[in-house]
Amino acid sequence: MSKIQTTPATAADPEVAAGTAQFLTPVALGLQALAVNGKQAHWNVRGANFIAIHELLDTIVAHAQDGADQAAERIVALGLPIDARLTTVAEKTRPTTLSAGFSQWEDTIRAVISDMDAVIADVQAAIDGLDEIDLTSQDIAIGIKESIEKDRWFLFAHLAE
Repeated sequence: MSKIQTTPATAADPEVAAGTAQFLTPVALGLQALAVNGKQAHWNVRGANFIAIHELLDTIVAHAQDGADQAAERIVALGLPIDARLTTVAEKTRPTTLSAGFSQWEDTIRAVISDMDAVIADVQAAIDGLDEIDLTSQDIAIGIKESIEKDRWFLFAHLAE
């Protein structure tokens, strides 16, 4: 019988791993919440711009899931676990303003942008905090920020006059 490997995938310094987890955990959880809420918005958006917003929300959800995966995998690669169960996500993230049911497209966009802004703030905190801890993890946060800001821009364009 082979022995189970209990060491991390990398030889990360425990302080680096803990610091990285401190900054990337809120990012991963916020992106998980954005993915769930984005799908809720996708199913329930109504109005004149339905199809464009409906499809854009699927893209936002996919990017949020990808970003959450990148942040969580970095934490795990450094040797620490991450708790992203739905109950934990609900406890550790800001409540959404998204309606539980059908919503007109303007209200849906405003609610999703608000959720995105909360995640962007956590990502920026990670970028700032990781500067002195782990530049590889900071690069991951920078990439996540680029993606979510681009998606926010596409969504906001529906409201801009």
